[in-house]
Amino acid sequence: MQNEKYKTFRKGLLYDAIGMVTMAIPVIGPFLDIIWAPLAAKKMSDMYKGEAGKVASVVVFIEEVLPFTDIIPTFTLMWVYTYVFKGVKTETPQTIEVEVID
Repeated sequence: MQNEKYKTFRKGLLYDAIGMVTMAIPVIGPFLDIIWAPLAAKKMSDMYKGEAGKVASVVVFIEEVLPFTDIIPTFTLMWVYTYVFKGVKTETPQTIEVEVID
């Protein structure tokens, strides 16, 4: 459904923000990235299934571990790839009309 699509978008924005905030903390920021990188990879693979999700989880892990790459919004880019470029359709509820005959 549409709500699920935008719920994934909001979660992605939150995870991107968490990744960027660690860059703003002067001394302990890089150490927080080491902790955040595997968590972000797990969240990415949970949000996006299949081969694309696996590739994206590796990319987000590398992006979080490398210094000065936290500015890249990996979760948001994956959402755009999934729902805009790839065009994944969300499930639309179907109404079935029933007529009761006595």
